[in-house]
Amino acid sequence: MPTPVETGGRFTFANWEESPVGAADAVPRLAHARVGNTFTGGIAAAETACDYTIAYTGENLGSYSGMELVSGSLDGRKGSFVLEERGSFDAGGTVCRFEVVPGSGTGELAGLTGSGGFTYRHGDTSVAYTFTYERAN
Repeated sequence: MPTPVETGGRFTFANWEESPVGAADAVPRLAHARVGNTFTGGIAAAETACDYTIAYTGENLGSYSGMELVSGSLDGRKGSFVLEERGSFDAGGTVCRFEVVPGSGTGELAGLTGSGGFTYRHGDTSVAYTFTYERAN
């Protein structure tokens, strides 16, 4: 049986593109966002592809879910995998939990399972993340 491995590091984000879905000034309202993240540490990925659906329930309040394609390496093993993300936000920042989509690991990351998360405070230029995972092989 594989032993869980804990790793972590930091990520930065760029090119946040958000557009309204439906009425742009209603509450609640929906939006769609695309962003690229760059991971360092246990996860090393130059620029991920990430899509979010955001539900605003107040001025700076709401929740979101998304999918992120991570291509690079995990503790030196090369491949890609998809993270399913769920989070909430307020005027202070964001809290997010994520989990590897079953069957999404490729290359040396085939069979990867795991979960992690991060807390972002508005104004931070990089964000610390934690990730606990197991590999099937």
